[in-house]
Amino acid sequence: MATVTHSRYIVHPYKFNLWIAIVSMVMIFAAFTSAYVVKKGDVKAWTDIVLPQIFTVSTVVIVLSSLTMHLAYVAFKRNLIYWYRGLMILTFFLGAAFLTLQIQGWTQLVNSGIYLDGNVAGSFIYVISGAHFLHVAGGVVALMVFAISAFVKLKSPVDTLMQNIQPDKLVRLEVMMTYWHFVDFLWVYLFFFFLLNR
Repeated sequence: MATVTHSRYIVHPYKFNLWIAIVSMVMIFAAFTSAYVVKKGDVKAWTDIVLPQIFTVSTVVIVLSSLTMHLAYVAFKRNLIYWYRGLMILTFFLGAAFLTLQIQGWTQLVNSGIYLDGNVAGSFIYVISGAHFLHVAGGVVALMVFAISAFVKLKSPVDTLMQNIQPDKLVRLEVMMTYWHFVDFLWVYLFFFFLLNR
């Protein structure tokens, strides 16, 4: 039985599902940030909060991880197997570092007396950044799978070449890259949203 290839689709099902998921996530975070702005108008229940500096560091880390993810994709396309492996591992560790820095940021908020069930502004920061954290965590798990596969399934440049000429296999990496760029962009948006709406 013949395998259905990427060329038979107008939009590959993996990509279609990803875009549906991205639209859903955009709507969720648009609702969160809209509620933040509306609630901020209730001055009596609102106290501005300064984000810990570590959130700035985590922003730099996730932007760097997006760059390494893109370079990994380019390396894969060029059959540079060793570069691809190294860049995927680096992207995974940067993603894990981002999650660690977020947890440290929350810890600093707690240490400064800002709790989930306390000030409304603080509650929003925990809920919004926490929801984003979960999406990044899912991406980090996927990155781990890709990093492991880079060693288990890709033994030589010939293996990447074979996957490059099989669009159904290449599309998985494209979906991973697109998702990772999205969660990166989403955090950058949220970070500046918090900064500009204090």
